[in-house]
Parts: sequence; C-alpha cells; structure tokens
Amino acid sequence: MTHYAVTAFYKFVDLKDLASLKSILETKGSELGILGTILLAEEGINSTIAGLPGKLDTFMAFLRSLEPFEDLEEKRSGSEGPPFYRFKVRLKKEIVTIGVPEADPRKAVGKYVDPQEWNNLIEDPNTVLIDTRNDYEVAMGKFKGAIDPETPSFRDFPKWAEEHLAKKPDQKIAMYCTGGIRCEKATSLLKQMGYRNVYHLKGGILKYLETIPPEQSTWEGSCFVFDQRVGLEHGLRASDYTLCHGCRNPLSDQDRDSPLYEPGVMCPHCANTLSEEKIARLRERQLQVRLAEARGDHHIGSLPNPEPFEENKDD
Repeated sequence: MTHYAVTAFYKFVDLKDLASLKSILETKGSELGILGTILLAEEGINSTIAGLPGKLDTFMAFLRSLEPFEDLEEKRSGSEGPPFYRFKVRLKKEIVTIGVPEADPRKAVGKYVDPQEWNNLIEDPNTVLIDTRNDYEVAMGKFKGAIDPETPSFRDFPKWAEEHLAKKPDQKIAMYCTGGIRCEKATSLLKQMGYRNVYHLKGGILKYLETIPPEQSTWEGSCFVFDQRVGLEHGLRASDYTLCHGCRNPLSDQDRDSPLYEPGVMCPHCANTLSEEKIARLRERQLQVRLAEARGDHHIGSLPNPEPFEENKDD
C-alpha cells in the first residue's frame, strides 16, 4: 500500500485577493496530486492535506515561497493509504467558525504553552482546563481533568463560556484543541470577555502526542482527526477507531461489537434514527463496495468521507 504524508497547518494573517490565491493553490495542488482541503479567508489559512512525501514537500515549499506564509508551521504525520479522496480550496468567512467577529487572534490571543511545559500548567490546581473541541471528539479522548463543554459545534462555545465560566478576570484558564486553531480563537474570545490569564497548547494535541513520550503524558484515549484515519495516538500512530457511514460518529471496538452495528450502514449511535430510505441507500452503496472489492477495484463509497477538519463540520 502507498504511504502518504499528512500535514496540518494554519496561520492567522491578513490575506488579500483570495480568488487569485485560490486559483494558484488549486493549480499547484492538482499538479502534485495533493489531497485534502485548504480554507482561505481574510483572516488567514487553515488546512489538512496529504500527498506522496516528495510531492507534499514540494507543495509546502511552494506555499512558503508566498510572502504571507514564509514562516508557516506544520504538523506532519503519516497514513498507510489516502486519508482524503479529493483536493479542494475553499473561500470562507472564517478559517475556523466561531461566529464572533471580536474573537480575532490577529489582534489579541492567549499565551502559547509548549508541549514540554503543558503538564506543569494543567497540573496546577488553580488552573481551569477546558477542551474546546466538539462533544464527539472529546468522547474519544482528552487530557486528564479537562472540562468537556459538551458542545456539538465550535459555534456553541461562546454561549457555553458566557454561561459556565466564573466571572473571575484573574482566573488561570488553559485550553486545547486538535491542532491549535480552535483554542487560539477561543483564547481571543476570552480575552475579549475580560479574562487576563489565558493559555493554550501550542500545536494542539497533535504536537503534544508527537513530542511527549507516553510515560510522561497526561493524555487519555485517542485524538479524533477529520480524515480517514479517524483517530491518532502517541507518536501520531493511527488508532483502531473507524467511522460510521450513517452518522460519521467514531466507532470503537465495543461499538462494532454491538448488534446494532451494520458495516457501511449504521451503528449504535444512529441505528434508531436513520430513515428507511437512507438505510436502503447505504445498503445499496455497501453492496457496490463489496462487488468492487470482488473485482479487485476500489469504490469511493468505501470511504465514509469525514470532512477534512473540524471547521467544515461547523459550517
């Protein structure tokens, strides 16, 4: 099986002439066989993409040759097969959707904390630790002692913060997310709300799992990623989670052992909610997948197609 390199990156930076930039990146990405999605907005760039290692290196070198992205930081991992099945560049209002214009990391942001210093911060009993990801992501794994806001979308985070955070401007608050972008915008939000001691994990969970040995880690479980690998563990190795075709929820071994689980169709999370029409449609697709496999072909319906990364699901 062909091995792919995967990279995640973002940068909050003023961008102009988005349509021209979109065209340039689409052309270059298509030439190099890049897969995944790049989001562009006036506030910056956000992306998770993949490709053959040399091709991805070439694309990233090209991207860094463009003035706004010279110092772009990325988080690399690998995938045994293609984690996405197409390439697209999309223009958006926000590169991560929170719906609060005042939350702008270009103007104000919390204090970055390197993975090596993260444990000391969150083990401080005076620190309130908050997971800024969506509820189905937190269900797969989180840092020990973290608060789960139980929000289905990042758009819901501002309301949760307003209703649940104590009105203590000097409270020490630490936040984290998958790659760093959501907690960066969340810290900007809290700064606007008047909180002064706001911190966030630089590089997110991915950088922590990449650099911190398991024996020193306070991370528990798997980190949900929005591609065909579904979950990553320490060393950024793929976990044993899969994704349901019916509802796109991550599935553990226990979920797949349930009598309500039907491969390619439904799982315990959605078996009692799907319409008969959708079940019939999913079963027909699964039949075509099996027929393609019997012929030795690949059927695109074999992939449950999770959106490339979190903000797409929030729009």
